Amino acid sequence: MPSQFAAYLRVYEPLTAFAPERERFWRRYVDEGRAVGVSDGPGRQRATVLEALGAGWSRLPDLPDEAYVMQGLTGQAEVTLVCPWNLRVRVAEAALQARDGVPQVLADAFVPPVLVDLAQTVVEQTRAEDRMHEQVATWGVPLRWFVLVSPAERDLVLEPARRVLRYRTEIGKARQRAHKGLRVLRRTLGDVPITDSLRETARWLESFHPGSVVELDYGGLTGLLPEEALRDDDSVELVATGLAGLEREDGDAATAAYEQLVQRWRAIQLMERSN
Repeated sequence: MPSQFAAYLRVYEPLTAFAPERERFWRRYVDEGRAVGVSDGPGRQRATVLEALGAGWSRLPDLPDEAYVMQGLTGQAEVTLVCPWNLRVRVAEAALQARDGVPQVLADAFVPPVLVDLAQTVVEQTRAEDRMHEQVATWGVPLRWFVLVSPAERDLVLEPARRVLRYRTEIGKARQRAHKGLRVLRRTLGDVPITDSLRETARWLESFHPGSVVELDYGGLTGLLPEEALRDDDSVELVATGLAGLEREDGDAATAAYEQLVQRWRAIQLMERSN
């Protein structure tokens, strides 16, 4: 379920990317002004899920279709893009993940087998028929996400009632950066976890319309970092520097960039351990 200490990687697709019935639904949704802002969305998601689940996790409830909405440009024309929440399948995935590494008796008590079967069906159907538009990471930003954006695409807002740090880029650029980074990692490091995770991200991006927009949003993490740290955050640059070092076979430069990146996020990681 959504956490307030989370960052987000989202893909906003143009309305024409959806099947006709879904396109009509999202057009009505936008025209009626029902969209929730990204600052309020995580809290709304969590409240909606908890209310629908009730006292116990014994069923997989129907959940409302909601989405984030933004305006983008395709050529010279302005288009509406949406990022559906896909709450029902996310609850299904959470139910399955909650059983991982837990003794069978406790797993069955927390997530009953009947719910497991239904959750597996929902996840499989969604993977076959639809796309998950939002990825969530708690207590930090995965390194592979930084590969997709550039420093010039950064948007920083520091106001008393609104703190935002995000990057938005065309999906074509994000794909190019992902594949370039993947080539460097494969050649220099081989099939290590960071290579595998970037490969999965690249595959995920390939499933969306070419007119989509990718958004890396620090989300609730902005509330955990002081303003100076947000202004000075250079995580995207450090990842680019590390990849450039690997590409020219300069291991010292790549290691130095990685160590600086780890240092940037150490405070957040310590908060997670103490929470």
